[in-house]
Amino acid sequence: MLNIALDDDNSAVSITDIAKREGISVAYLEQLLNKLRRKGLIKSIRGPKGGYILARGSEKLTVGDIVQALEGDIVPVHCLDSKKSTGQICKKTKGCVPKIVWFKLQKAISDCLDSITLKDLCGEAKRIGNYKESQRVP
Repeated sequence: MLNIALDDDNSAVSITDIAKREGISVAYLEQLLNKLRRKGLIKSIRGPKGGYILARGSEKLTVGDIVQALEGDIVPVHCLDSKKSTGQICKKTKGCVPKIVWFKLQKAISDCLDSITLKDLCGEAKRIGNYKESQRVP
């Protein structure tokens, strides 16, 4: 997402360009991009100048949106998983005092991730020089 957002001219970024810049396989990247596309965070453009673009402005996309799309709900312990996808149900749910800690941790993580936008990350990448024109694939 950061790689796409850093493309200042808002043109579509090809999957091979992203894979080269990030040092990951195209096959793995396809899986990630498909999840992000299905969740409405990016759009795919077909054709010779095709690739991926952000579905909305980087200032409107949070790290929380991205993590949620790729990983699902952030739950530090299985008993907080409202979907019970793990199949594990705690027998102490109603009288569990430590659950207070887990709820607070879950909220703190979510609040932190939701407070950082993709635009914030772009600014930081440019500030520290993590994004250079030389990293762009011609």
